[in-house]
Amino acid sequence: MQNFICVNCGTQYPQTAVPPACCTICEDEREFTPPGGQAWTTMAALRFTHLNAWRQYEPDLFGIGTLPSFGIAQRALLLRTPEGNILWDCITLLDDATVALVKALGGIKAVAISHPHYYSAMVEWARAFDATVMLHEGDRAWVMRPDPAVQYWSGSTHEILPGVTLINAPGHFDGATMLHWAAGAEGRGVLLVADIINVNMDRKTVSFMRSFPNLIPLPAATVRGVVGTVEGLAYDRLYGAWWDRVVPANAKAVVAHGTARYLAWLKGETV
Repeated sequence: MQNFICVNCGTQYPQTAVPPACCTICEDEREFTPPGGQAWTTMAALRFTHLNAWRQYEPDLFGIGTLPSFGIAQRALLLRTPEGNILWDCITLLDDATVALVKALGGIKAVAISHPHYYSAMVEWARAFDATVMLHEGDRAWVMRPDPAVQYWSGSTHEILPGVTLINAPGHFDGATMLHWAAGAEGRGVLLVADIINVNMDRKTVSFMRSFPNLIPLPAATVRGVVGTVEGLAYDRLYGAWWDRVVPANAKAVVAHGTARYLAWLKGETV
């Protein structure tokens, strides 16, 4: 019996004797099954071929990502607070070195994830650190490995720890979530956005999509709704889903410009 892992998206499934017939996450229109077909691996196999790398972005914010890249290649963020640490988003690989480093930094109290593409091996991480996984109720159907560690919140916001708030921004998924860290960026505020608000390659603009690999855009009303969920918040920095997808300053203006540009193009105009 193995907890098989989809090679394409990194999602871990419940124990079975043989791999599942397909990956539900990849069969959805927002992802894809590679032309060569579905492939599976296991955590034990992944530990032989990959390792995790680290980057410190801020005194209390660390990036954790897998090398060589695996699945969708996102990196997680470990946020330290006086009341406990939060793992934002998740990666599949959890090896002994990562466990030791995370414990040295204070462990993990809760895992919060932006959307199903990054659920990956969230149960594995939760069990290793005796943590709770906090997911929005809107994406309950996409949990491929149910576990008592997984808990659901509902509504538009949820303060997971003092000064750290989860924000529901339906669009990419119904339960799509961003995280506001009030103390980040030297007190000016930080948004961890994954690709709910996507930090573009130039790191000077943002955009929005229902599906990035399949190029399905979001409609104007939905984009206004996503941005509207964070309009009243103070923030100066954005952290996207990948190592270098960071807007280091003036993030609120960057979001405003990116939103205006996106909406203008939908109307056939340019900004």
